[in-house]
Amino acid sequence: MKCVYVAGSYSADNVLQVFENMRKGIKMSSFLFQNGYAPFCPWLDYHFCLMKEDNDKLTVEMFYEYSIAWLLKSDALLVLPDSEQSKGTVGEIELAQLYDIPVFYSFEDMDYHFKIQQYGATREN
Repeated sequence: MKCVYVAGSYSADNVLQVFENMRKGIKMSSFLFQNGYAPFCPWLDYHFCLMKEDNDKLTVEMFYEYSIAWLLKSDALLVLPDSEQSKGTVGEIELAQLYDIPVFYSFEDMDYHFKIQQYGATREN
C-alpha cells in the first residue's frame, strides 16, 4: 500500500466549519483506504484528546511534530480542494517539496502516478 498524507484545512473561525473540515478530511481518507491506499488522516487526532488523563499534557506542537513525522514517511501528499491557502497545508506542501515527496491536488492524478509506477500504465489503460 502507498502511504498518503491527506492535507487540508482544519482550523476555522467557528466550530461548525472545523467539523466540516474534519468531515471532508475523514471522508477523503476513507475513500483512499477503500481504494487501496494507507492514508494518514490528521482529523482523527481528536482521539488522543478524548483518551488523555486529566494530568496528561498534549500541546499543539506535539500534534504538529506527530503529523510531520508521518508526512516525511509518506509516498505522497494529497491536498484537499480549497485548502491551498490554509497556513498548515501550505507548510505541509513546502515540506513535501523540500523532501521530494510528490504533491497532488486530485485523487485521479495521484492514482495515475502510482499506476504508472507500478504497471507502466497509460491513461488509455
